Amino acid sequence: MASIPVPADTTAPQLQEGEEPSTTNQGERRHFKATIRPAPVRFERRGGSCSPGVEAEVRKYWTDEEVHALLHTWADRREELRSAARNKSIFLEMSGRLQRLGVERSWRQCRTKYKNLKYDYKNARSSRNKRMKFYSQVDAIEQGRDLRGTGRGPERDQATPIKQGNPAPLYWSPARRCAGGADGGRNWKEEEVQALIAIWGEEPVRKKLENATRNRDIFQHISLQLQQHGVKRDWKQCRTKYKNLKHVYHTLRRTTPGHAHPTNAPAFYREVDAILGKGAMEQTPPSHLQKEELEHCSMPITCTGTPNSGPERPLKREASDGEWSVPSKRGLHKLDKDTESVDCSALEIVDFQCKEEPGQYIPIIQINSVHSTDPSVPLAQKHEHRPSTEMASASELKTGKKLNEGKTKEIYELPDQSGHVLVQSKDQITAGNAVRKDQMEGKAAIANKTASCVFRLLQEAGIKTAFVKQHSDTAFVAAHCEMIPIEWVCRRVATGSFLKRNPGVKEGYRFSPLKIEMFFKDDANNDPQWSEEQLLEAKFCFSGLNIGRCETDVMSHSTVAIFEILERAWATQNCTLVDMKIEFGVNVVTKEVVLADVIDNDSWRLWPAGDRSQQKDKQVYRDLKEVTPEAMQMVKRNFEWVSERVELLLVPQAQGRVVVLMGSVSDLAHCERIRAACSAYGVPCSLRVTSAHKGPDQTLSIKAQYEGDGIPTVFVAAAGRSNGLGPVMSGNTVYPVINCPPLTPDWGAQDVWSSLRMPSGLGCSTVLSPEAAAQFAAQVFGLGDHLVWSKLRASMLNTWVSLKYADQKLQACSL
Repeated sequence: MASIPVPADTTAPQLQEGEEPSTTNQGERRHFKATIRPAPVRFERRGGSCSPGVEAEVRKYWTDEEVHALLHTWADRREELRSAARNKSIFLEMSGRLQRLGVERSWRQCRTKYKNLKYDYKNARSSRNKRMKFYSQVDAIEQGRDLRGTGRGPERDQATPIKQGNPAPLYWSPARRCAGGADGGRNWKEEEVQALIAIWGEEPVRKKLENATRNRDIFQHISLQLQQHGVKRDWKQCRTKYKNLKHVYHTLRRTTPGHAHPTNAPAFYREVDAILGKGAMEQTPPSHLQKEELEHCSMPITCTGTPNSGPERPLKREASDGEWSVPSKRGLHKLDKDTESVDCSALEIVDFQCKEEPGQYIPIIQINSVHSTDPSVPLAQKHEHRPSTEMASASELKTGKKLNEGKTKEIYELPDQSGHVLVQSKDQITAGNAVRKDQMEGKAAIANKTASCVFRLLQEAGIKTAFVKQHSDTAFVAAHCEMIPIEWVCRRVATGSFLKRNPGVKEGYRFSPLKIEMFFKDDANNDPQWSEEQLLEAKFCFSGLNIGRCETDVMSHSTVAIFEILERAWATQNCTLVDMKIEFGVNVVTKEVVLADVIDNDSWRLWPAGDRSQQKDKQVYRDLKEVTPEAMQMVKRNFEWVSERVELLLVPQAQGRVVVLMGSVSDLAHCERIRAACSAYGVPCSLRVTSAHKGPDQTLSIKAQYEGDGIPTVFVAAAGRSNGLGPVMSGNTVYPVINCPPLTPDWGAQDVWSSLRMPSGLGCSTVLSPEAAAQFAAQVFGLGDHLVWSKLRASMLNTWVSLKYADQKLQACSL
């Protein structure tokens, strides 16, 4: 049996010539000098393939040095962590800083450890005689005190019993590492795990967990069941324990040949095996797939790297099941471009992401490189083939009773997917509240394709919709919503019924701002127009949510944003979106208002080149004086034209990039925040190090490199102290330049003037916030890329909605 180490020797970055070293980083490097390496993984050779041994040595626990490094990084970012609603970018920076100190931890591991430390601290602070390691350091961070006086080395670390009054330190023994874990709610007792497995093994619960895509409600039910048995665990703890039990089970099944039980199986293995059964044995990692099986995979994965080859690119593993997920389309392009393939033996080193839980066997191994097994097929084409695999299983979806039926669709219950429904389109086209209706073969597939593409566009922008996924050619899965019986109509150009209700207005009159109207859905009365006052006085209540002023304003503003996003997208195809109708519903699970129903060619007027005579929407069918087979073929061709063009709305028209120039690697954390924010808008971002003072020739060489390939570029200059990068770049390029200096509390008020006071002839702007600088760059690209513009527009809407709901909650508390 050969032992194959996986080296991850990380050394501190070398200072470039003339670079000012960071005093904080220097001190930390002196203290955290030890290099952290992943433990070697042992492999056994079975049948010509390599599989990780059950006895693989893995590193799971955080060492004292690693925790101290995390605490000092946390102390520097404490204010941002307290105020941030979403903190992924903060933990990405913290992870990057730890890696520069020799601590190889991902941002997820950092966030998990941060949460566990806070959890233990709160328990220790609120209980008597509760011991917690690192209590004094966490207390200093939470109380806003300096961390230096709390001790930096492990020899000064103590467990602290918390009593009312002054805490008295006790000696910490490594043997009591998890002494307070059970009381604090982290470690599961044996009887608690047995109770969880017993509930999990119940047939209704097991089936729901196997089929549900969102399982919060299921684990809330499990948590209530456990509390009835005296086990006080919240739903998040139940879900984490469930995932870890499944993860360990699947890992051991992969390492055990045939159907035999593994030797030295951990506790509860047989109980979990009785629940999961044969399904667990069918889930195998890519290394054990045979050639015939690989040919049936939409994106087969193999490893061709040596332990020393190429950058490490771990493949994400879904924690909720044992299957392997393929990276997103954007991630696939990045892998295809950046990852090298090196000949070696077939070893798969896979990073299993799972929340830490003491006393649990969780292997942590990594992938060196991945590539497609069929290089002749482009990577993007393979990825695009995946939806067909999903849709091929349409017949396997179990549908329940019919919940509702409209003129063009049917809604079915999904018993195995709580909170979801199946929206099935019909081959029927109607006009005038079904006064005229005809069958149009293929319309169901056309309408479903159009609606799915539109919802994907809106969801990727950030609009909340009921759409979940396209299930088949004629159906999609959506969140179960109680529909609000109001059609919201948004108009850019006056035409149709608006002219009849408003005589004197000429057709073609352009509304700026957009014209919003609402109609009450009542076929018997021909959908009468309503005012906001009528909607408020109706006092609707759906799924426990009262439709009041706040909800009405949210729907009104969302209608405008949705229209503007689609209008901008159709403009790329030289089509004018004249008007559009949409409907909203209340999600029965989340109790929030979301865009529901469908948006297809029945929902809008679409004029190519702004010419009504070329209209491609359902108005062509409405205008038919006589329905003939030839006329229906013409209508169908129009619908097909729209369904083909709507796919192009998901393709960016112009791809720009942001290039961040930093004066020193000490500004890396500041620049990583810019890159993270750019990523949220779908804008690629590159980081470069150069100094306009110390190496102006290199700075101009970098500028020329990016100017030469013709890709639209925005330069961001992130230089502290005296900012020379911004002015030099602005004076030598016609591309936009943004100053975003990393200011410090001591000299920031003086340093900022080097970014504000520019010589004549220079036009670079100055934005102090890294996120705002990225947003400004995205706004530049949004002028030519409708996908970036849609993300900005949706972000603006979501900010407005969050403020509206916050104000509503505050008023309710005041009352």
